[in-house]
Parts: sequence; structure tokens; C-alpha cells
Amino acid sequence: MTSTPSRPIGIDRLLIANRGEIARRIIRTCRSLGIETVAVYSDADALAPHVGEADVAIHLPGTAAADTYLRADLLIDAAHRTSAQAIHPGYGFLSENAGFAAAVAAAGLVFIGPPASAIDAMGSKIGAKALMRAAGVPVLPDNTVESLAEIGLPALVKASAGGGGRGMRIVRSDDDLTDAIASAEREAAAAFGDGTVFVERYVEGGRHVEIQVFADAHGNVVSLFERDCSLQRRHQKIIEETPSTAIDPDLRARMSDAACAAARAVGYLGAGTVEFLLDRDGNFAFLEMNTRLQVEHPVTELVTGIDLVALQLHVAEGRALPAAALAPTATGHAIEARLCAEDPANGYRPSSGRFLRVDWAPVDGVRYDSGIEHGSVVSPYYDSMVAKVIAHGPTREIAIRRLRRALRESRLYGPVTNRNLLLDLLDDLSTRDDEVDTGFVERVHPTPSWPASELHHAAAAVVAMHEQHAASPVLPGVPIGWRNNPCHPQVQRIGGREVAIHLDRRGHVREVTVDGWVAEGRALAGHRVPVEIVGDVAYVEHGRWALTIEPRALPPDEAGLAGSLVAPMPGSVVRVLVEAGDAVVAGQPLVVIEAMKMEHQIVSPSAGTVAEVFVSARQQLDSGQPLLRIDDDATDENGDRS
Repeated sequence: MTSTPSRPIGIDRLLIANRGEIARRIIRTCRSLGIETVAVYSDADALAPHVGEADVAIHLPGTAAADTYLRADLLIDAAHRTSAQAIHPGYGFLSENAGFAAAVAAAGLVFIGPPASAIDAMGSKIGAKALMRAAGVPVLPDNTVESLAEIGLPALVKASAGGGGRGMRIVRSDDDLTDAIASAEREAAAAFGDGTVFVERYVEGGRHVEIQVFADAHGNVVSLFERDCSLQRRHQKIIEETPSTAIDPDLRARMSDAACAAARAVGYLGAGTVEFLLDRDGNFAFLEMNTRLQVEHPVTELVTGIDLVALQLHVAEGRALPAAALAPTATGHAIEARLCAEDPANGYRPSSGRFLRVDWAPVDGVRYDSGIEHGSVVSPYYDSMVAKVIAHGPTREIAIRRLRRALRESRLYGPVTNRNLLLDLLDDLSTRDDEVDTGFVERVHPTPSWPASELHHAAAAVVAMHEQHAASPVLPGVPIGWRNNPCHPQVQRIGGREVAIHLDRRGHVREVTVDGWVAEGRALAGHRVPVEIVGDVAYVEHGRWALTIEPRALPPDEAGLAGSLVAPMPGSVVRVLVEAGDAVVAGQPLVVIEAMKMEHQIVSPSAGTVAEVFVSARQQLDSGQPLLRIDDDATDENGDRS
């Protein structure tokens, strides 16, 4: 349990310019302080939990972030209409937008964050690095002061605005630089409205260690210790912890001093995070400063006992930092896992849909900051993170054990999540911590997949489910996919693999294949794997493995026939890279799709010629929607096309 400063004077109602778990997190603190809250919501979030938990909710018509949560004018108008005195931006969206902070202040409202001047100073990574050099804070070489030749390879292309790994590309060859810059510029422009990028030296084997700072209007700037955020996928953090096993007290003090110097250099106020890259020799360099509350702030709260949201409100009212913040102490160890609606075994593709069951396991020392509950819908319009699971314990071993149990025993029936990968990474932290760096996930878990034995167990569960229901094909509630076309194989995607159940004419299981090979009968016999069926979807739990099975009978519809490609997820077309008549080879990029703020390349499954293109740039897509058709190359024995 975290302590809270006394209730800020003057703020009776607060508008939260955000959504999901962060909105619920802010609401929780405001309730403890007796402050009323105003939620805002888009069409897609009309039934989201944060809407019902706030005292007042204001509708922002539309679904796209640009039409709703990024509309400063609508947010300020909503605050005035509901008599809110302050706006909390959360993180993401407009939280680091200097123009928004200035507009809030100009409207006579309190912005829960730093002044616009500090956001502006740190909002450009290019400008921030120049300021840090002047303040004596170590920085990495980049193309603002060195040539690309002097930077060397590998290099990192980074968006100057924003963060979260978006607009970031590693370059290992001179030939790849132009494409990497163009791709990073597009993604940065889409995510932050600013396509400016720069290139800096990429440090192999580095760890990402950040310092939580807090500053008040009375000249106090303090460090609330570090967080190690080295476990990342695609430059986005997925597990964070404190204290870091990579630093000792002396290094902690030096990094804290540098972080406080960075905050003082821009006249900072409130909560901020100074991020550093730490190499294997103990050298650290400034990466960026996040001028807002961080996603991973709960781990700091659990070891210090300080409610950082309440401290933000305390400082925003002009009060000096309390004694607990001026002389902070840390107790035990805390670790957080970001639960995301995405499929690591399928290229981290975003997963959308409805959660039909959300039951968080009651585990001592574990806190759940969740944006979902029973019936919550994950839309393709926003970030893929749906919850954070945070564990605290007297030792690192106990904290990891608690987090592992919480993830393993919670029941989440709905869109595919990254839970299995998180469990694998927690095992790695217990046994391979000395190998951990920012490239660890891509290096050790490049394509997470199910072990063959677990696939057999899953296949056994599917067989058992089918046998259970095949005998009563006309009863209500039996999934439609299991009673149609009994002679065709039933196909499911399990952990990125294809499991097919082949039936005879009487509907009995004849054979099971996994990715086309026959699963031996003895491997399936005797397994008792629980299967829960909700509507047309089956959910299987086996040890740490949890999977969602949406049955579909073969043959597939026209969108899935050979010779065409379909959208693997809902999203929008960024670029079409080919046109009718182009010859393509297997693996060649064809279309770039943006979903949940990330770019995804769709590649050709085979060599051939593009016959038709069905989509164009900026077009919205549904999952399974045809993108283009490719005629396969066919040659006879003389080498002529047939």
C-alpha cells in the first residue's frame, strides 16, 4: 500500500485526457483524495471500464485518436463544461505536447505536468541532447555533431519527437540506411505528428536504466531511484524492475546526479524520467527525458511507498515536496510485466476482439493496473497494452515468483496476449540475468513458439472438444464451426502453428496434423486438458499455456484461396509497394499496414506476378480483407510458363 500526501487544495474535479488502465489508475488516486474525475471516451471506448468509474464522462465523437484523444480543443472544452479545474494527460497522446500544456494553462486550467517550456526543451531528442551536452550529462555521438561515417555501424535511426520505440530502426548496413530513415519518418509522423528523425551510435549489449525524478516549484529536485527496462521487444519495454541488478550504489548515485542535473537544466516541475543507456563497462549516456508519468511508475511506488499520481497533484498545487520524497527510501524489489493484446508467435501482430473472461489471480504482493474486465473490447485504434501486472517482495526472487504465479493463474479468455512470452522472460531473469540487454528478446526469443509436446496437448484438447460436441450437432450453444462440413479438416492456429483435425464421414477424428505432419496417436492419448467453450470460441488451459481457438471449417472463403493475400489484422494501409504486372519473389514486401501504432509488412508467400491490387494508401482494413492477388509462376519441363 502506498502513502499519499494530503489532498491538494483547489482541485475538486480533474479531467483525465486519456483512456484505459492509466485513466483507471488516476481515478483510483483521485478517489482516495476526494477529488471528482471526468473521463473522456471515443466511440470505440463507449463501454470501457474507465468511463463507468469516473464521476462524469464526456463523449468525443469518432474512433481515430486524431479525432478524439488528440483534440486539445475538445478536451479543454470538456473540462470547462464539467467545471474541472485541472487536466491530467496520463501518458501517450498529448502528455508530452508542449502546445497542449500551454493551451491548458491559457484556458485557466492546471496542467498536471511540467511547464510547456520544459516539455518543449525535452520534446525534441535532438534539442535535448544539445542541452544535456551543455549541462555536462553524457550523450551518445549522433549526426547533429558528427558525420554518419564517424558514428559508425551499427547505428540507430530515432524519432526526434515521442517515444515508445516508434520511429526507431537499427541499421547494420549502409545500403539499409535510406529505407530505414524513410520508414522511421513515416511511423514517427503517424504516431507523433512529427516525422523528424536523427541517427546516433547503437550500443550493442547495452542496458536501459532510467531514473525517476521529481521537482517542485521551491527548487527541490530529487531522484526516486532507478528502473531497469532492458527487456524490450521492437524497442518497446515489456518488463521493468527496481532496483537494477546492473548498478551498484556508486553508479546509482552518479546516474541520479546526472538525472537531477538534466531536470534542473530545463526548469522542470513534477514527475519525469531520465533514460540512460548503460554499457557493460558501467558507462552511461543520456537517451531522452520523458516529461510525464511513465507506464512503469508502479514499481517505484511499490518500493518507495509513495503514490506518484498523488505527488503530481501535490506539486501541481505549488506545494513543496514532502519529507518522504525529499529523503526517499526503498524497500524490497518490484517488477512489472506489460500484458499486451498481441501474438509474439505470429510476428507480434496486434490482436483485437472481446475479452469474455478476465479473472486476475489473487496473489500476495501483486497489483493489477488493468484496462480490461469481463466483456471489454480491444479495438485496433490504440496501443496494444491492456494491463500491467506488478509484483513486490522482500527479495527479487520472491517478486519474480509472485509475478510468475499471477500471470500463470489469471484467466484471460479473449484476444491473444503475450503472456507466454512474459513467463519465458521471467524464467530468463532467474537464470540468465547476466545476458540481459536491450537486444535480449530478439536474440533469445526471435520467434516464440510452443514446444512440440505442448502442441500435442493442445491438439488433444481440440480433439476432446470436438468429440464432446460432434454427437449433438443440432443442440443450441454448440459452436457452429464444429458441426459444419464434417468431412473437411477443422483448422486452428495454435501458438503460430496450424493444428488440423481430420474427420471421417461420421464426424469421428481420423487424424491430427500439426503444420502438416501427423501427430502420433500415443502422444494424444490420455491427456486431460481443460477446455471451456464460450459461444463459438474455445479456450484451452494447460500449465502455463493458454490459447484461444476460433474454429473455421475448410474450404475457406474466397479471401483465403491460394493466389491471394489478406490483411492479417484490422488497420490501415500505409503504402502499397507493388502494382499489377510486377514480378515478385517469395518474401518480397508487398503492402505496409499500420495497426495499433506500429507498421507491419505483408510479404509475398511465393514467386509470381501481381494480377490485381485491391487496396490503396490510407484505406481502412478489416481482418481477412483481400489485399491483392498473385498468379503463381508455373513452368513446364522446358522452362516455359504454362
